[in-house]
Amino acid sequence: MVQSINLKAITTLASVVRRPYLAAPHVFVPTVSEINYQALKDHCGIKAVIFDKDNTLTAPYENTLHPRAKTGLQSALDTFGQKNVAILSNSAGTDDDPDFIDGAEIEEALGIAVIKHSEKKPGGLDEVMAHFPNVEEPSQLCMVGDRLLTDVVFGNLHGMLTVHILPLCSGRENSKDNTVAKVVRAAENKFMYADWWGGRKTRSYTLGHKVWKGEEECPLVLVDKKGEIGNLGEEKDEL
Repeated sequence: MVQSINLKAITTLASVVRRPYLAAPHVFVPTVSEINYQALKDHCGIKAVIFDKDNTLTAPYENTLHPRAKTGLQSALDTFGQKNVAILSNSAGTDDDPDFIDGAEIEEALGIAVIKHSEKKPGGLDEVMAHFPNVEEPSQLCMVGDRLLTDVVFGNLHGMLTVHILPLCSGRENSKDNTVAKVVRAAENKFMYADWWGGRKTRSYTLGHKVWKGEEECPLVLVDKKGEIGNLGEEKDEL
């Protein structure tokens, strides 16, 4: 599947330039398997979890669960139940997937719903809220993904709890990834996590969440992520 231009991300870019902290996640972990889903439910008021697909749960444009995401997805399902875990992708389930062929294959392979939406992230809130009837407000949602300008900005714009992860794949395993996405993701991560004053200042203004009081008071990370951020700032995708 070839992704069309993400007009919503382009139009939202002006807001991010004025308020770069919109791209700062509440939590950073290496993969979805290092998230404490039980703490999300018990202490953060989260009722449902939304995952990005490519490089979050699967290799780019593949419809099978990546081994490094298996534990995390199962933990989310065990904690929240199948109806409260879903995928919001900028490929499957969008107008780039008009007959929902990829979406249906992913649902069968991964066992969770793919939310259909016409506007790409950071758009799509109406379809997300309609998908989860037990969610009264966006602060009860957790958005998990590998992209700052789409996944994290989408969540932060609407008051969700946002979790940013490293891309699952690199090198040959990442060969199918969208070239523009690889370049932009590397730039996003370098800006946010490299050891420079702009990244440090942006992260210091990370938006608060309605319920979650911070990592020190309510840990959401299952492993020590110290050092991973430094590596992320130096990350370069192979083109």
